[in-house]
Amino acid sequence: MQKIPMTAPGYARLEEELKHLKSVERPAVIEAIAEARSHGDLSENAEYSAARERQSFIEGRIQDLEDKLSRADVIDTAKMSGDTVIRFGATVRVVDEDTDKEQAFQIVGEYEADIERGLLALTAPLPRALIGKTVGDSVEVQAPGGGKAYEVLDVVYK
Repeated sequence: MQKIPMTAPGYARLEEELKHLKSVERPAVIEAIAEARSHGDLSENAEYSAARERQSFIEGRIQDLEDKLSRADVIDTAKMSGDTVIRFGATVRVVDEDTDKEQAFQIVGEYEADIERGLLALTAPLPRALIGKTVGDSVEVQAPGGGKAYEVLDVVYK
């Protein structure tokens, strides 16, 4: 069974989603199925079909989350404070050497990645290229849009 690297906040978000699914979503869909059953003929009952489909999705997501959480290898990034080498959990600030555009992001596990929140998966091209680098290093990244060069400006562990 392969362990899944995860930050403590990412683990907490998945736990919270699992708790919500079990305590709110699951009971609500069970109630919706019971309500739809009371309307009679199930073969032509769209409400019943939709509720059963929703139940199937919820149960599948619960199983998926339970699996991920059971295999999680929670890494405490606060213990790496002061380290300047880029590793899992680092918050990295880089500058695009062509456009001088700066961006900052944290390197996280695959299942907690959220580009809009600045959380990039360890398996993405840029984080993969940055692992092991330090402040001042330059990296060349082959991304789907073509090659890009970045310089590391800062590395922080929170």
